[in-house]
Amino acid sequence: MGFQNLVLMIFMMTLVICQYGNCKDIVNPHHHLHKKNVTKIPNDNGFIQRSDTHFLLNEKSQYFNGFNAYWLMTMASDPSTISKVTTTFQEASQHGLNVARTWAFNDGGYKALQISPGYYDENVFKGLDSVISQAGKNGVWLILSLINNWKDGGGKNQYVQWAKEHGQKVNNEDDFFSHPVIKQYYKNHVKTILTRKNTITGLTYKDDPTIFAWELMNEPRCSELSGKQIQDWVREMAAYVKSIDSNHLLQIGLEGFYGESMPERKQFNPGYQIGTDFISNNQVPEIDFTTIHLYPQWMSRFNETAQDVFINNWVQVHIQDANDVLRKPILLSEFGLSSKISGYGVEKRNSLFEKLYNLIYKSASNRGSCAGGLFWQLLAKGMDDFRDGYEVVFEETPSTTNIITKQSKKMSSLA
Repeated sequence: MGFQNLVLMIFMMTLVICQYGNCKDIVNPHHHLHKKNVTKIPNDNGFIQRSDTHFLLNEKSQYFNGFNAYWLMTMASDPSTISKVTTTFQEASQHGLNVARTWAFNDGGYKALQISPGYYDENVFKGLDSVISQAGKNGVWLILSLINNWKDGGGKNQYVQWAKEHGQKVNNEDDFFSHPVIKQYYKNHVKTILTRKNTITGLTYKDDPTIFAWELMNEPRCSELSGKQIQDWVREMAAYVKSIDSNHLLQIGLEGFYGESMPERKQFNPGYQIGTDFISNNQVPEIDFTTIHLYPQWMSRFNETAQDVFINNWVQVHIQDANDVLRKPILLSEFGLSSKISGYGVEKRNSLFEKLYNLIYKSASNRGSCAGGLFWQLLAKGMDDFRDGYEVVFEETPSTTNIITKQSKKMSSLA
């Protein structure tokens, strides 16, 4: 009884300190106690599945028009800004958008989700809980990315720095893909996200149909141009994700660059390689569908005519290869035009959106492999700090909003 009383006393003192002190809510997810008696929101629709080159829901083909909003978790974790998340999902739903792509990471730095390897800020995690809950309430599926190639949100650079701080010998950012300690950091994060129990819905993430798919990394790149390093990493991590979660679809997060597996296709790259291979990477069996990104600025050294040729070829050749070589669906998961480039006008952005939407619809309406696109990026009104030149704010550009809404209607008519 003396030991039990001691444990009880320590527990009560901890409660007092955390309640009345300046105690930050940082948790190790493997010892996290979740709220009890949470409301479980039923979802009778089931999980999005893949059959050959098509997405299915309850054996019915599914098509998508969507948006990127990387910032959702950050804004949802702050009571003073969570209304922007609510507004965004409500407005997106009103304009027929049915899928959003966002980050399930923020490693180190400001409002970090993962403060250090294996340790998470519970308040930020609850922000991600809220994002998933609000998406489900508004009929929006989520593609959740698990890490960034870039330094924004920490990314692979932060993982490498963490390993260095823990005495590991590392040379550069590319060690992310091969160093055993860093790979384990990543696997631990994957497990933490996939097995998280949502404090609002009561559902474990891996059991939540609101999540459409996981993304291994946003825009993986590597200086090792043969493609082997990223190929090996994709093969290992895709198998690991599927060993935990067999419900959800999985994609890599590729921009679409071709590599050595089909060297004749490299002519369609924007003049350089980045260590990925659209064909061989996506042939990994656990990868369910393919993605490409598209920004005319990749070809900014050429005139607009050459850019138009590139845009058309880039989309069409990837759709063809998804159809004929990979036999998997494809999404144009990022595209946009920056207002910061010379000669920009809303009409130019509208022209790009219409061109890409028409290519997507042409494939989808002919039972092809392309099932949708997601523009970069959607902001709610009053989010000036998040403007990057690509932002779409529905109230500010009615002409762009009209084009997006029309595409939503066209894609939904195919289902």
